[in-house]
Amino acid sequence: MTGLVPVFKVLKALVAVGLLSACSQLDEPFRGHAPPQAFENGSEYPYYGAETRWNLRFFYEHAERLSKRRGQRQMLEIVRGQPEEAARYAEELLADDPMDQESLFNLAIARAQLGQLDQAFDLVRLAEAAGLPFERFLAGPRDLLQPLSGYEPFRREVAMRELRLLHGPMLGSVTARGAKFWVRTVQEAEVQVVAAAGESGPFRAAVRSQPARSDAGEDFTAVVALGGLLPGTTYRYDVLVDGRPELGPAYPVFATAPEGGEPVRFEVGFGGGAGYVPRNERMWNTISARKLQAFLFLGDNVYIDLPEDLNGLHHYTYYRRQSGSEFRHFVARTGIYAIWDNHDSATDDVWLGPYVERPPWKLPSLRHFRRNWVNPGYGSDQWPGTWFEFAIGDVDFFMLDGRFYRTNPFADSPTMLGPHQKKWLLGRLKESTATFKVLVSPVPWSFDTKGDAVDTWNGFRQERDEIFGFLSRNRVEGVFLLSADRHRSDARRIDRKAGYPLYEFESSRLTNEAVHDLVPGALFGYNEKQSFGLLAFDLTKPDPSVTFRIVSIDDETVGEITIKRSELSHPVR
Repeated sequence: MTGLVPVFKVLKALVAVGLLSACSQLDEPFRGHAPPQAFENGSEYPYYGAETRWNLRFFYEHAERLSKRRGQRQMLEIVRGQPEEAARYAEELLADDPMDQESLFNLAIARAQLGQLDQAFDLVRLAEAAGLPFERFLAGPRDLLQPLSGYEPFRREVAMRELRLLHGPMLGSVTARGAKFWVRTVQEAEVQVVAAAGESGPFRAAVRSQPARSDAGEDFTAVVALGGLLPGTTYRYDVLVDGRPELGPAYPVFATAPEGGEPVRFEVGFGGGAGYVPRNERMWNTISARKLQAFLFLGDNVYIDLPEDLNGLHHYTYYRRQSGSEFRHFVARTGIYAIWDNHDSATDDVWLGPYVERPPWKLPSLRHFRRNWVNPGYGSDQWPGTWFEFAIGDVDFFMLDGRFYRTNPFADSPTMLGPHQKKWLLGRLKESTATFKVLVSPVPWSFDTKGDAVDTWNGFRQERDEIFGFLSRNRVEGVFLLSADRHRSDARRIDRKAGYPLYEFESSRLTNEAVHDLVPGALFGYNEKQSFGLLAFDLTKPDPSVTFRIVSIDDETVGEITIKRSELSHPVR
């Protein structure tokens, strides 16, 4: 292919086939963009929309400079029923890099869609030789791989390998006495987890979960709950699929959480901005080597940006990350907790509005997120979302959903959290007796992190003031803030007229190529390489502390600050 299809022609075609709604932009500046159906009852303010253009520019304008978008663009063409276009673009990229795994994968699917099964099967072998896990051709998208799945040479290859476990296990919801494990299997199967105390020696399963069953209706995933564990104890474990062990002899190891109130030390990592960039997937090895108690994904975890229609692109975007050996090793050994942000929930700088079931793709988008993570909760039954809380020892974490109930920031009295999530947050903060309380937002709390954009808490100042004021009025102590979104890592301090200063630690360039400039106002910042945030809690001291470190993809500590619990206290009255 000699060049890109002009963007306006692409977008016109997408409108024609229903993959993209025609968009409207409000006449007044900075009012945002939204599809026509988002304008209710003649209002000039759409109930859902985005601060930036509502279109598919990410897959076309951005594909030439961002590798995370190139495979997605190929998959999008296949989903649109244009495998010839996908094949042409894949071959163009392969001419420059014959070992481009994603182009080999998508070219195989395109050839299969075109009925060229011999060529498709040859590409399967080439992709595996280039390092692509064979499991990718079983994970899917299954509907698009159906022609290849029925091809006899491919069927024989699959039968010879006897694969049962595709993705995972992913460890999460780790408490002092239990944990959960997420998996995806090749077919519907019974899944069980067995565990033995200690890091070495003969594996004698002392604890066994109740069996769960992976479900085709849930994309062949299952979540297995393991109980009966001891606090602060190291365990090895195995996953049984239809009674057959999958992980030995190099069994994954994890540690249960300490009991609340114990004087312990532990570390937690966090970050956002994890677009799939093959050369940066080594980040998971860097983090895994730290043997953290937990890792928090704060949004922009995979970058989908196609909200209107759940399809093969959504599945593909998760599968390419979940199939990687670096990621699988990491999530099998570290407790994982995840919220979403704009690029996972809909599109850039989006607000999804106050309703549970509108727009109609809103709940399906959340269900798809839930199928790919292992959180302890997803909002409430009546008001679902990605918000939840969990504790590690004497530290409480409040994970916030900043998108599902976010309202138009250009209208009067906008809310980022919605009334029900906010009521839950304030109530739980007031009840918490933890030494540290961590408020985790997908976007920065500080106003000056993204210029004049209203996508951060800058667009929701009244609600932020309400939360901060609640802390002061109710003398809620030990609070600090985490956030993501900006492709860099920062430490900031928010001084308040009433109450102690609130420290904010932000990190959101886990694997992304794109980088955001450092901006004034930070205590320190870093954007030279991919990085993550590291929190080291020390609850053994008379005055407990938390140390925030910025750690690069090469395991370099490039910034550090320690905050004592006494610094997060209101003055004695």
